[in-house]
Amino acid sequence: MVRARGASVAAGPTLAAVAREAGVSVPTASKVVNGREDVAPETRRRVTEALDRLGYVRRPRLAGAGAGAPGLVDLVLHSLDSSRSGAVLSGVEAAAYEAGLEVVVSAAPARGRDARREQGWLDRLTARGSSGVLFHPAVLSAAQYAWLDHHRIPYVLIDPAHEPPAGVVSVGAANWQGGVCATGHLLELGHERIGVITGQRHTMAGEARLAGYRSALASAGVRYRAEYVRHADSDETSARLRTHELLDLPEPPTAVFVCSDRMALGVYAALAEREVRVPEEMSVVGFDDLPEARWTTPALTTVRQPLAEMAATALRLLVRMTHGERPEGTRTELSTRLVRRASTAPPPAVRPSTYGPLTAQRPTA
Repeated sequence: MVRARGASVAAGPTLAAVAREAGVSVPTASKVVNGREDVAPETRRRVTEALDRLGYVRRPRLAGAGAGAPGLVDLVLHSLDSSRSGAVLSGVEAAAYEAGLEVVVSAAPARGRDARREQGWLDRLTARGSSGVLFHPAVLSAAQYAWLDHHRIPYVLIDPAHEPPAGVVSVGAANWQGGVCATGHLLELGHERIGVITGQRHTMAGEARLAGYRSALASAGVRYRAEYVRHADSDETSARLRTHELLDLPEPPTAVFVCSDRMALGVYAALAEREVRVPEEMSVVGFDDLPEARWTTPALTTVRQPLAEMAATALRLLVRMTHGERPEGTRTELSTRLVRRASTAPPPAVRPSTYGPLTAQRPTA
């Protein structure tokens, strides 16, 4: 469970005590605490264990506290080169500026690939003296959650991929409502054969968007067809393959709801390969409203997920937590809305029962 922390921290063991416990000099212990790389792995391990045993907690630098130095918050991203990450960073930076904070941005190491690198990342996180941490998207292990709680580091998850542990604060979007809006838009245009390409099974957003799709069909009295539901790996290549599978059905859909704009790019590629025109023969709705949605031809109708606003909200919650406040609820959801562009239209007057063969070689899954 997250422990909220105020502006002051009770006195604990000194760095000298940690150094004695680990059998090293104070400068060496300081190097480990400050995330320096020039420390032998075995020495780093001993110092880190001593820090944990003695309960050494770095003092956070909150806005306006001490020597006029601005407070720090950490923003940990899964990737630094995606449109989603750019939107999150923009929201965090704007809110941090208002709060008089600085932001340290880093990419989390892949889980399970390099245990030493993972531990070094956590050590540096502690050593920087940040007020707290924002994670997007949060893919943390149970041990990492426990480590953050043990070190009394406030943290907030932005759009977590999976259900967080009880008590963990997170900010997300109204994914179920977004699924309802996307599917409802296609139904209003007259489509009944509506496919859906969602993300991997058991992810929070993917399951909620799929549930919204099913709810909209039920409300309209349209039969749910399991063969129209395809799970992808949330990238263009996987979505492209799933689109070909939908087109190969005996009775293919005339519209498809794609649960991310990135996957929608793969859908467009598959439709182009089969010479299926958008929206004349196939309507497409995405989800996110990333810049790519406006750059496609035709421009993509999509559900806007307010990523920048979600990130700013998470930063404000984190600031409150560093001052000892506890949010009223652990989950905050921001509303989504449909952005109509050129990729949707009524179904063709003569509904195709099949689509043309693939002219290029289609890769296997």
